[in-house]
Amino acid sequence: MSREEGIREMESVVLRAIDRAERAGARQVDAVLARSDEREVRVRGDEIEFVKQARERGLGIRALVEGKDGLRTAIVSTSDLDADAVDRMAEEAVALARETAPDPAAGLPEEGFADPIPDLALFDPEDLAVPLEARIEDARRAERAAREADPRIDNSEGSQASSGFARILYANSRGFLASYESASHGLFAEPLAREGDSMQRDYWMTTGRRLADLEDPVSVGRKAAERALRRLGARRVPTCEVPVLFDGITAPSLIGQLASCLSGYAIYRESSFLADRLGDTIASERVTLIDDGRLPGGLGSRPFDGEGLATRRNVLIDRGRLQTWLLDCYSARKLGMKSTGNASRGVGSGPHVGTTNLWLEPGEGSLEELIGEIDRGLLVTELIGMGFNPTTGDYSRGAAGLWIEKGEIVHPVEEITIAGNLGDMLEKIDRVGGELEWRGRTASPPIRIARMTVAGE
Repeated sequence: MSREEGIREMESVVLRAIDRAERAGARQVDAVLARSDEREVRVRGDEIEFVKQARERGLGIRALVEGKDGLRTAIVSTSDLDADAVDRMAEEAVALARETAPDPAAGLPEEGFADPIPDLALFDPEDLAVPLEARIEDARRAERAAREADPRIDNSEGSQASSGFARILYANSRGFLASYESASHGLFAEPLAREGDSMQRDYWMTTGRRLADLEDPVSVGRKAAERALRRLGARRVPTCEVPVLFDGITAPSLIGQLASCLSGYAIYRESSFLADRLGDTIASERVTLIDDGRLPGGLGSRPFDGEGLATRRNVLIDRGRLQTWLLDCYSARKLGMKSTGNASRGVGSGPHVGTTNLWLEPGEGSLEELIGEIDRGLLVTELIGMGFNPTTGDYSRGAAGLWIEKGEIVHPVEEITIAGNLGDMLEKIDRVGGELEWRGRTASPPIRIARMTVAGE
């Protein structure tokens, strides 16, 4: 089957589902059809630990039925795309919707559907022809490079290569029908270093929409080895209050937790410490936070969101001032606002708020320069656990990293906890570095917080 024939087949499935649901009594309907092809391999030493190839397809149907005080909603999903199965699932969605409570905020978007559909460089067709053996060799090269970097690298948790290809098609009863193709590729190495009684692990990874975007496997392995070796001899430090610097690997975690507090659902449910702060200055003037679903080649890019609305660039925080929430149609209606194009949608779930490409705007200075400005403090290179309360902003997480004295790294640190309140932390950001590297959908330069509690001995 050609690519064009495959698209037409997908379109016929979702249009049939919408038609059948409308004939069964739905006032509004939408459907999403996803097809994926996943390839994943892991090697450890000279051995291949596993090879996985999986092809999946799924259809999700959302039916909305008229109720006295709003629309009643139900969602069903199936991997059986035969005509009879599609008809049956559409009818079941309508029947289930009739049994649910009406909701005045439910419903499809009224306007703003994506048109035209831009090419965001999310997929290189040539990558489909790359054999699985080539990805196995990538993992092996990364594994060898890590183990050969230093005699103290004597084992590993393995090196892993992955490639995934997908086509997403979305349609609704208001006439929107569109699809896009995307891909994601990754390479990951996690070596173990040993010296005396000390054993440490660390990792490095590279990701991209195209295989050509990935770092060389040898570079990935060596970088992973360097990170593991620098942790040897780690120790705790006395409890203190010092500047804390998050590197480009750990800083995105802070940004992601902040974004969870900007979700429209967290706001109308009053489960965010920022719920009443729209328009206020909530962070240092060094903080500008952007979410952009139209970033070419971005790992979170997509031409339309989970409700068919055009994705866009949203400045969430502008030089410390909170500008907007992240919204889909439902949360926007609850708040009397408009969607920001941030609806995410799975085959088996309804729309919800999600980020696309989320990043903190870079400032100035390299990580080394930021370290050199610290008289005594901590560089965080790993965060452990999920100790964050979005309702209060209280933050407490296990950490590991490198201790700084007089602008120099003096020894590795482990078994410590860093604590504060995210609201205070945002206000105390006194430096944002100039280096921004994407290793996922969220990215951040190094961030330095003027003072945090480091709990150790």
